Amino acid sequence: MFTSIQGESSYAGQPCTFIRLTGCNLRCSYCDTQYAFEEGQEMTVDAVVEQVHKAGLPLVEITGGEPLLQSQGVQELACCLLDNGYQVLLETNGSLGIGDLDPRIVIILDLKTPGSGMAEQNDFSNLGHLKAADEIKFVIGDRLDYDWAKQVIARYGLGGSHALLFSPVSGSLSPRRLGQWIIEDRLPVRL
Repeated sequence: MFTSIQGESSYAGQPCTFIRLTGCNLRCSYCDTQYAFEEGQEMTVDAVVEQVHKAGLPLVEITGGEPLLQSQGVQELACCLLDNGYQVLLETNGSLGIGDLDPRIVIILDLKTPGSGMAEQNDFSNLGHLKAADEIKFVIGDRLDYDWAKQVIARYGLGGSHALLFSPVSGSLSPRRLGQWIIEDRLPVRL
């Protein structure tokens, strides 16, 4: 658990308490949190909520690894935080179902592009469970990933229905280049 400034999503720039859960069922080529595969400390939901309360911020993000590998505990934790007035974001890799999550949770669904090496793991049925407040994230490493994301947006009619987030892979694609592509294509996305 740590407190920082939210660096991604439409919540970027806001102070946030992050709860990073251990374990992930994917191995993306660009993963920047490999320590989350195995490191961690077992805590009760009450202990986590107490730490969030001590942090003193209204915005909380549950992330991983893949938090839905611990779905029962995540649901309990999120509901407890929500019932205590916190706004809860949950970032998931999109490979596991989100249909049973509390509708008050803001889902950030990270659809895996081909460059991740994990695109076959996307569960596109999750798109049917997203609410208007939820967001869809694409991590873009190259033009192939960009074109794939454009096709997914068109195929599933995602333009305008949710915040669409494009994040460049650090060291592989410059934000400037990605921004140029977005402007050229007039995509309804946030860089």
